[in-house]
Amino acid sequence: MTKFDIAIIGGGPAGATLARLIGKNFKVLLIDGKTDSADSFRKTCGGLLSPDAQKAFAEFDLTLPKEILVDPQIFSVRTIDLKSGSERHYQRFYMNLDRHKFDLWLESLIPDGVERFFGKCREISKSADGTFRLVCKSNGGAEEVFTAEKIVGADGANSMVRKYLYPNKKIRRYTAIQQWFPEENANPFYSCIFDPETSDCCSWSISKDNIFIFGGAFAPEKCRENFEKQKKRLEARGFVFGTPIKTEACVVLRPKSPFDICTGRDGAFLIGEAAGLISPSSLEGISFAVNSARILSDVLLNGDSNKEYSAKIIPMRIKILVKVLKCPFMYVPFLRKMVMKSGIQSINLKRVES
Repeated sequence: MTKFDIAIIGGGPAGATLARLIGKNFKVLLIDGKTDSADSFRKTCGGLLSPDAQKAFAEFDLTLPKEILVDPQIFSVRTIDLKSGSERHYQRFYMNLDRHKFDLWLESLIPDGVERFFGKCREISKSADGTFRLVCKSNGGAEEVFTAEKIVGADGANSMVRKYLYPNKKIRRYTAIQQWFPEENANPFYSCIFDPETSDCCSWSISKDNIFIFGGAFAPEKCRENFEKQKKRLEARGFVFGTPIKTEACVVLRPKSPFDICTGRDGAFLIGEAAGLISPSSLEGISFAVNSARILSDVLLNGDSNKEYSAKIIPMRIKILVKVLKCPFMYVPFLRKMVMKSGIQSINLKRVES
């Protein structure tokens, strides 16, 4: 049985960033099932890097390799309110990328001294001496047991670490469904869709390397039925879907207040979406993942505890509160209609006919 100083469960942007920052200072285990094989687990994500996420990487003086980027790079978002029929374009500076390649690139930055386990953590318990016992299953099916002085949950919306720490904690959950289609729309575009008839959250579409991706977040009950219903409503507005290449889904959290954020206790920590750190307005999570990993790395390197980590996360709680206060102007139909009708910050597209 191998013992580690810190075991990180989950190798997405949160877990990979933390492993990169602390890997040379501790004996670290990173548990994640993602590989570069064709049948590897892939995050259900549109693959847009927001300005907040870009800033988080800029603060590390990191630059993205061109192999991660995809075509096209689009500078506006087509915003559609299916209830009122309103449509506006807003300038946005997202970077269009291949999310799986992006995740693998982040993992490639992890120091060689970090031990990798390709698989899943199946069971967490605490021994009498205060160390954590992790029962894991590799991608190949073999079972291994590890122990660690501290554990970090970077394992997303369905976090096993959060369930272990807070078995009765409830955070609002949606089912994110996404389909990939051959690109048949005349002009590539991004879109953000609001349709209260099928969801009280948002949907999106993204053009990416001759692929058209459409997805949305729906209440778990009748999620697939509402997804298909929304597609029909969008076809009436000119969206072209065709036959899907693949369909993928995952759970996504949507905090209602800063008190939904769970930071951990007793030597176990939560970062990224596992902590509930995700925008309730846009569902953007990469910036929260990277920034919470940076904060926790400082705490661990300084020998501090859960109390200090919780205190240092307060600015992120405040940011979540600001996003919560923004939500009514996006998701209350009357307020959204007024905002879109005003045209504030919208742009007018000028297309030249060929």
